[in-house]
Order: sequence, then structure tokens, then C-alpha cells
Amino acid sequence: MPNHTNAPLALDPADRHILRVLQADGRLSNAELAERCGLSTSACWRRTRRLEEEGVIARYRADLDHRRLGLGVQVYVSIQIDTHSDEEASAFEAAIVELDEVVSCHSIGGGVDFLLRVMCRDLDAYAEFSMTVLRRLPGIKAMESNFVLKEIKADRGLPVDGPAFG
Repeated sequence: MPNHTNAPLALDPADRHILRVLQADGRLSNAELAERCGLSTSACWRRTRRLEEEGVIARYRADLDHRRLGLGVQVYVSIQIDTHSDEEASAFEAAIVELDEVVSCHSIGGGVDFLLRVMCRDLDAYAEFSMTVLRRLPGIKAMESNFVLKEIKADRGLPVDGPAFG
């Protein structure tokens, strides 16, 4: 059963190496992973299994190319909600989770309440989605769309060592 605490797990260099390699290629067999990490297959399997059980490795999935799927428009949408009651925030969050076009949503601090990443086929599809779906979500006070013009650095996984770990 996965460990569901948010406490960081103590990771040694071999654990971090496994995580770096798996983030780059999650389809490796245990034998290939062990070879790349300089471990025996049994030691690699035990470490990987522990990382899964402890919830460090949350899931395995494919990294899809949005352009090849016909999703040419990527938009970051900032949303302010009208009031900050638990009921209104919960209603907004429940509605957002059901929208396939919204690929991520974060509750944030600062001038806005939520930041959404939205993927659509083209500008017309985003305009339609924005006007008929997003603007009609419960409790929206203000909304601002920021269109991605060029992706400079795509999600390449989490930093598992280096300066972030002091």
C-alpha cells in the first residue's frame, strides 16, 4: 500500500539515478534499468518497488505530442472567483475536473485564484470552449487567457538532485 504522507522520502544517489532514468524512459525493463544505473537486477527491482510503494513513483504513462494529436493551441487561463467561500471553490473545482480540455488546474496565491492549462485544436475551438464552457463555470469573477507562442522548455520531469536538494 502506497505511503500517502507528503513527507519527503530519504533518497540515496542510486534511488535518484533510478528516478532520473525512469523519468526519461519509463518503459525500460528492470534489466535495462539496472544496467543503466549500475545495479544488480534484484537490487534495482527492490529499490524501484520501494519507490513505488512509498509513492515517489506515482504512476507510469506515455508522454504524448500534442501537435501530432491535432492540439495546436495551448493556453494558460488565470481565473478569479467571485467569493472565496468553500462552497464556491468546491463547485468550481468539481466542474473543472470534468473538462477534458483542461489538462491541469492549480489553486494559486497572488492576484488570481486558479491557473488552468488548456489544450484545444485551434483558436476557434478555444474561443468556443472559452465562451460556452469556461465563462459559465460557477463563481467566475474574471478570466484572462495567455496563449503559448513557443515552448522553450517542456516538462522534462522533476529535479531529483542538484541545487534544489541543497
